[in-house]
Amino acid sequence: MSAPNRKGTGLGDALGIWLAIGAATIFGGGTWVAAHLGSWMAGLAAPPAHPIDLVAGLAKGRVPWPDQATVVACVLAGVLIALVVTVLVVRSRTASKRIRVDKAAVYMGRGKDLHHLSTKGATATAVRLGVENSTGVRLGRSVAGKRPLWASWEDMLILIAGPRTMKTTSYAVPAILDAPGAVIATSNKRDIVDVTRAIRSEAGQVWVFDPQAVAEEEPSWWWNPLSYVKNEATAGNMAQHFAAGSREPGSKPDAYFDPAGQNLLKALLLAASLNAAPITQVYTWLTRPHDEAPADILRTAGFDLLADMVIGHIREPEKQRAGVYGTARQMVSCLTDRDVSQWVTPTPGTTVETDPRPQFVPEDFVRGKGTLYSLSREGVGTAGPLVTALTVAVVEAAEKYATSQPGGRLATPLLGILDEAANVCRWKALPDQYSHYGSRGIILMTILQSWSQGVEVWNLEGMRKLWSASNVKIYGGGVSEVGYLDELSRLIGQYSYINVSRSHSRTGSSSSRQESKDEILSVADLTALPRFRAILLASGAPATMIETIPWMNGPHAQKVKDSLAAKETIERAPVAVAAHNPWTDGDKS
Repeated sequence: MSAPNRKGTGLGDALGIWLAIGAATIFGGGTWVAAHLGSWMAGLAAPPAHPIDLVAGLAKGRVPWPDQATVVACVLAGVLIALVVTVLVVRSRTASKRIRVDKAAVYMGRGKDLHHLSTKGATATAVRLGVENSTGVRLGRSVAGKRPLWASWEDMLILIAGPRTMKTTSYAVPAILDAPGAVIATSNKRDIVDVTRAIRSEAGQVWVFDPQAVAEEEPSWWWNPLSYVKNEATAGNMAQHFAAGSREPGSKPDAYFDPAGQNLLKALLLAASLNAAPITQVYTWLTRPHDEAPADILRTAGFDLLADMVIGHIREPEKQRAGVYGTARQMVSCLTDRDVSQWVTPTPGTTVETDPRPQFVPEDFVRGKGTLYSLSREGVGTAGPLVTALTVAVVEAAEKYATSQPGGRLATPLLGILDEAANVCRWKALPDQYSHYGSRGIILMTILQSWSQGVEVWNLEGMRKLWSASNVKIYGGGVSEVGYLDELSRLIGQYSYINVSRSHSRTGSSSSRQESKDEILSVADLTALPRFRAILLASGAPATMIETIPWMNGPHAQKVKDSLAAKETIERAPVAVAAHNPWTDGDKS
């Protein structure tokens, strides 16, 4: 680190003075002990007690120095040399293990500054909130002081760290394993499921929503997205998820066709819900621009204005109508994938009411301690809109349930890990709702690979709002965006040091001391932040350097390893072969 490595020009002088004082103290003390102990061993009278009188007497020959005193002095010198060597060896070994940036930790948060984040402080908050047998969300250890640090059960979190910086290993997985209640987790990789599934299954039912076969799960259950659509508002929310998820990050929407297509999609989603149809019916309607059936359904249910809007688009000029319907059709294009649609529609030959598979009901899920993993890949054909829709449905169901609880919050918090949020869970309204969910006992951790990734989804204003609404902000390294890192460096702050300058002339020399300041961590330091180190910005505390703790070093490590080993054993088990098979044994008679 550039700043704390700075050395004032007067440091050598000060060090020399202290070394001289130390040497004089050791020499005087050693002489005193050797003279007194040696005289006692030789049966001589005790030498002067005052160190100055003793040294003066020895120098002038008035105080005897027996051979026994020499032996004692040699023993003391040997002990001192052994201690010095031991200290040097320990320091050299410690220095080889010390991480380069750790020296900055002494200028950052430590001690009493972090009390509310400590085990004691977080536990007190959990007790106040009525959360039993859970401290909070594990953050790591402070580098200065090695104190375990926690986010409380009313804190909202955001983590920004580049690829392969152990985001999942050190944050997502430990949080899921420790969670006291229901958990929802999004990701574009299967590791989060493999590592946590066995332990989470002990707490409650596990649901893996895997429409793109990220974890190779079979659709043994399903979720009806239209069960969320109950009125214009929820239909509009669902349409927004499809619009945001189907648009390329950073692309600008068309000023007319995108809003018009989204509004048309909103109307058709509501019509399909009112008609108890599967969500794929919406795509079918969008391939038939002259079909007035959705308008008739809406009008029958009393949604006259939405019905008029659908009729208005049907009667538009052909090119304009094709543009609106084509835009809306593109938003729900993921429904054309049979592998995707089987997770959100009844099995062939059944209806919404008669599908024999278990149906996921968000309102029931938030009352238990189950786990929902929602997996998707980014890119063309992504099922991200459905992942977002399912996530929002669960969170809003939890919010509604919380309002009926004492204090308006969940007694047992719901934890949401939005890993790869910018890729598979583009929740446009998230920044506006973030701080509110914390007061409801709905604790979310949004994980991004960079600041700009969040800007692509929520724009700059939305990303700043999400950042500010997070009580706990973590930077885990691996980012090279100078603008973001410069702001982070300023938030971490500066440290003071004394710069001593000396001048010489014919009449003598003079020195001056000046207090200067510099960044605790520069942009270059933050870019090169090593693994197992992160910067924590928590409300009510200075910026703190923390040591991250991967799940392999956590309390659930052995249990997870055992479950992974058992899973691997099952997967590697040989396939049973019949005792006699004429097609493989060569006997085809």
